Amino acid sequence: MLDFGRDTFRFLRDNARWIASGFLLTLFSSFGQTFFIGLSGNDLRATFHLSSGAFGGLYMLATLSSALSLPWLGRTLDLMPGWKVARFVIPTLALACVLIAVAPNLVGLLAALYLLRLFGQGMMTETAYTEIGRWFTANRGRAMALIMPGQQVGMAILPLLVVLIDRASGGWRVAWLASAALIVLVGLPSITALMKIERTPQSREAKASRRRSARNWTRAQVLRDPILYLLLLGTLAPPFIQTVVFFEQDYLIDLRHYDPLAFAAAFPVMAVTTVVFGLICGQLIDRFGALKLLPFFLLPLAVATAAVALITPVWGVYVFMFLLGISSGFTSTVLGALWPEVYGLANLGGIRAIVVSAMVLSTAIGPGLSGLLIDRGVALPTQLLWLSGWCVAACFVLAFAGWRVRLREAGHDAEPDHP
Repeated sequence: MLDFGRDTFRFLRDNARWIASGFLLTLFSSFGQTFFIGLSGNDLRATFHLSSGAFGGLYMLATLSSALSLPWLGRTLDLMPGWKVARFVIPTLALACVLIAVAPNLVGLLAALYLLRLFGQGMMTETAYTEIGRWFTANRGRAMALIMPGQQVGMAILPLLVVLIDRASGGWRVAWLASAALIVLVGLPSITALMKIERTPQSREAKASRRRSARNWTRAQVLRDPILYLLLLGTLAPPFIQTVVFFEQDYLIDLRHYDPLAFAAAFPVMAVTTVVFGLICGQLIDRFGALKLLPFFLLPLAVATAAVALITPVWGVYVFMFLLGISSGFTSTVLGALWPEVYGLANLGGIRAIVVSAMVLSTAIGPGLSGLLIDRGVALPTQLLWLSGWCVAACFVLAFAGWRVRLREAGHDAEPDHP
């Protein structure tokens, strides 16, 4: 364990510039994430006279629109250096924060939500994982694991800061304007300065680069590849399930008569576990590759989902959060390193944009579908048992998909068609 810590520290010291840029990108993506926007949910509903259903529908429309836009916008990462992409993504995210504070009507609110989801949740995360995927080969898993905690830090500190600003100023709009200032004054100069110097994988990584990066596919070839849809069948499970559970947490608290504070206190368990197991997973990826871990990364989520469905005492929430942290650590790290192994590096930005778009779409569909089923009498615990079954079935699908990819890269399958 000591060698593991020393090795990670040495790697972080030698690559601090690039790891810091990825970490800050995921941290500042928080301003477009559901947990941050939700902090102003009651105020937005009251300001624009929206019911919970109407606000949820508006949010879903904004999220779906951002998912449709992301494949087009993400392609810019294949056409220009990442720091130039960040140079227009970050100010636009700040503009969205200003817009949501001053929106005069529902059209303005919809536009603000769309920009927050597209440039916050979408492009900030997309830029981080695409650039890290290109910069690192032999240590790609470890690098992914080290930038992933950015969003966890955002979840830990930003809600508290928002509450403090709101209480000190007497208005939720000030918190959004302060967010815009923080993005422009801190995020923009620091991230672009760190990213301006590109990292080139060192000579000792050349062999790993050939082993861990597939031949280069175009986006059109990827969309025609049946393996993509087998992979999505499994990789969309984590964002779908986590969004459902967190969106319906009030329903679950009422159903089980939990103390809301006890439920909230379980989130740090998830955050710490996510970071620890992300680092462990990064080590495993660097040793074995993401493809070999693919059949197993959903197992913790399958157990976690079954646990929250079956364990009714409040301690079950902590078991669930612990298991969900293991799942989140493995999921973020595996999926960050997977796509270069399957489709190569040349068009990674556009390819990752397709995948991220599908994930954003799943986060939009999940809450609406779960709410509809609850209204029709299908309780959330029952839904979660079915979702646990999805994870188990998807493990077998992912095992088959990984086997097919390895055969293809070994030359036993035909080359992808070139347009």
